[in-house]
Amino acid sequence: MIMNDGRRNKPSIEFSQTKELMTGSSEVRSDDEPLTPIGRLLFQEEFAHVVHCALGMKHPIDVEAVKASIKDSIMVKHPRFCSLLVRDRHGVERWRRTEIDINRHFVIVNERVAGSEDDEAAVNEYLADFATSSGLILDKPLWEIHVLRAHNSMILRIHHSLGDGTSLLSMLLALCRKADNPGHLPTIPSAKRRRCDGSFWCRALRFLQMVWFTIIFAFGLILRSTFWRDPKNPISGGDGVELWPKKLATARFLLEDMKLAKRAVPNATINDVLLSILSRGLFRYLDEKWPNSMRTGDQMTGVVIANLRDRPGLIEYASMMTKNQGLRWGNRFGLYLAPLYYRKYKDPLDHLRKAKKMFDRRKNSLAAQFSYWIMDILMAGFGAMVSCFFTKRILCNTTFMISNMVGPREEIAYLGNPITYIRVTSSSLPNALTMHMVSYADRADLQILVAKDIIPDPEFLAKCFEDALLEMNAVAAAAGSVRERPKYPKTEKPDPTCLEKPGELDP
Repeated sequence: MIMNDGRRNKPSIEFSQTKELMTGSSEVRSDDEPLTPIGRLLFQEEFAHVVHCALGMKHPIDVEAVKASIKDSIMVKHPRFCSLLVRDRHGVERWRRTEIDINRHFVIVNERVAGSEDDEAAVNEYLADFATSSGLILDKPLWEIHVLRAHNSMILRIHHSLGDGTSLLSMLLALCRKADNPGHLPTIPSAKRRRCDGSFWCRALRFLQMVWFTIIFAFGLILRSTFWRDPKNPISGGDGVELWPKKLATARFLLEDMKLAKRAVPNATINDVLLSILSRGLFRYLDEKWPNSMRTGDQMTGVVIANLRDRPGLIEYASMMTKNQGLRWGNRFGLYLAPLYYRKYKDPLDHLRKAKKMFDRRKNSLAAQFSYWIMDILMAGFGAMVSCFFTKRILCNTTFMISNMVGPREEIAYLGNPITYIRVTSSSLPNALTMHMVSYADRADLQILVAKDIIPDPEFLAKCFEDALLEMNAVAAAAGSVRERPKYPKTEKPDPTCLEKPGELDP
């Protein structure tokens, strides 16, 4: 519902049809399972956080075949996907097993999305409306599948309390098969965490660095949860911005492009490349739209989501259903702060060097683990109101949020229908700019969700991000660091109107 000032009501869980489950009168059953503290946090109305995963399909979607497949799949057998969320008489949320009516979990849209001729733009418009308009109903398990038949797309809407991105994407891959080999499951890309090698003194020094960096970054996180906030800038969000209408755009990258830039700086990672793209692209966008709005040294801070499992990357679904605490299903993520500082750099690779230095310090700390422990302790010890207040303050006091997930390495198919893209976004947060990147086969798509009254043209922002990667590769190739770059998808030469004033990442 649109309010008189143009804002929308906060997307929330629909309580009206399940009042008897949520009034506190529900008796606890022996098979009820309590939510984890982080799951309870994500369920609160202040967040009502729903994950949206859009799948593009190559061929028209057979809706009845999809329903039959989901009905007999491991998805509806998973305890979280076949349970209602109820509250006991003490107000504690619990999972309660129920029967699945598969038809109630499907929404079939036969018409084209109004105002969009391009299929991908239409899906983005449909997803942007979900960011602020519609919650999930509590008289059924908290997930839905929307089928946009005219656009050959399926959208999975799953409440974040059911699991984090790693959990949900691992389940998706368990439902799919390789496109070129339908009898085999997709390859699960994963990696082992780096071990600290070297002499005793080297390890001792790294341990002292870890302690020091953890103290510094944890203290910064505490300050952000109270009063310390970014200086006001043209894309600042804040409390209430989660209610504003949204727009969604996609920045498209080739993984080979990102790897070429990564090889230009020794020991850099894809995450380093991503943050350097954001640094150069964001400040270029600001210089183009609001000239002279940023001064040298001005800070813009992002909230980075970090996977805390023992193995980074995706994990086999079967492994997540074991009792291994380090791999199991659920919400196992933390966050840390990534500051960007505005400066003008001629060499685009300087953004990557600064990003690597910043990320190395945070990886050599327990800052992300500290944020998880604090959220867990606050929720368990002081309740939802206190935990929500401090968590929301962190989001209100920063400028943007970013997450990055590794997807399948090869093209996959569902029921023999090849998937053309996998894109993830979520319901609205107080930030005016929220970004989620997922890699798939040889490419990576960055979904850019914005408050359109603050950032009216996210398509241009996406173009600035794409150009930032092209410039880094051009400099690396000219220096002989990498081989000739392959052709870039759906992007021509960098826009000359967007190349003048880059920014800088904080060391």
